[in-house]
Amino acid sequence: MTEPRRDQGRLILSAEHVRRALVRISHEILEQNDVSVAVIGLHSRGVDLGRRIAGLIGDIEGTDIEFGTLDPRLYRDDLGGAVDKPVLPSNIPFNVDGRPIILVDDVLYTGRTIRAAIDALLDFGRPSSIQLAVLVDRGHRELPIRADYVGKNVPTSRAEGVRVLLEEVNGSDGVEIIRHMELSANSPNHGGGTI
Repeated sequence: MTEPRRDQGRLILSAEHVRRALVRISHEILEQNDVSVAVIGLHSRGVDLGRRIAGLIGDIEGTDIEFGTLDPRLYRDDLGGAVDKPVLPSNIPFNVDGRPIILVDDVLYTGRTIRAAIDALLDFGRPSSIQLAVLVDRGHRELPIRADYVGKNVPTSRAEGVRVLLEEVNGSDGVEIIRHMELSANSPNHGGGTI
């Protein structure tokens, strides 16, 4: 099976836009919560974004915000491509019971990753609330999931993808829209989230 060819992306968020979005999200989280909040980043790019948000909240409040990581892929109901890469260890080094938890991911698309993340998180305990922060909400929900904090809403077609670039991984921040171009009539149209 031939993989779809991916073209050069069209930049929709610059590094400065990403920075401003994360600062705004951090302030919005604090408006709705107190410093008992903990942040959990979803593997893989949600981890870097979550770490930044926890750091920004900590800087604003002058305290350390507890941070953890979660890989929800084994909790997905559509395991097809979820196990192409090794499952990464989840690390939640604090008690989640009775406290607000902010899940952080890069792109919200169908809602299946977030549903899986909620299931995975509940294996660690029962938070007082679970809230969701995403850098990009691209629509096309298959489940009734919505983000509480959004950096940017980006309407996309299913033939498009969203590529999140992060300093920690790519050397610079940005968000691009890419168009999936099929090389053969038999190849699947991957309209998925982050590339």
